[in-house]
Amino acid sequence: MPTTPLPPGTPVSVRLVKAGRDKVSYPATVVADDGVRVTVTAPWSLPDVRDFGFVRFEPGDVFTERYWRDRWYSVKEVCDARGVRKGWYCDITRPVLAAGGELVSEDLDLDLWVSADGSRVLRLDEDEFADSGLAERDPDAAGRAVRALDELEALARRKSGLAPLLD
Repeated sequence: MPTTPLPPGTPVSVRLVKAGRDKVSYPATVVADDGVRVTVTAPWSLPDVRDFGFVRFEPGDVFTERYWRDRWYSVKEVCDARGVRKGWYCDITRPVLAAGGELVSEDLDLDLWVSADGSRVLRLDEDEFADSGLAERDPDAAGRAVRALDELEALARRKSGLAPLLD
């Protein structure tokens, strides 16, 4: 089924869903959409700082988020208020659904962090993924999720990093 791209400048709501429940929703603006990949930009939407140990997300940060309608991940470039890149936070998700002014991304618990200089590539939340029961409920989705994480990690560890996904 063909997908009509969203025009640049279109305001959308990004809704992240986890285990069938809304996790967070925030406003974003479409930067580009080719019918397969939609890129949006959004400011850090929470009023507080989130310190993960390897990165801090804080007010003023800007996220350039890339979602695919045919891939099992999203890639979020994180920059501080001055435009200095902090790195990329990659969510393993089902392919994004875009409809009615909303992008819906279903989080599958696995994540990858890639530092701005590419020196740190961290697989995250594998314990949450194992505990989620997805492998039992939906083995196909679980397999796709693990393959997507492996694919992103392999790209991140190459000299060119995630750049091929971001062009």
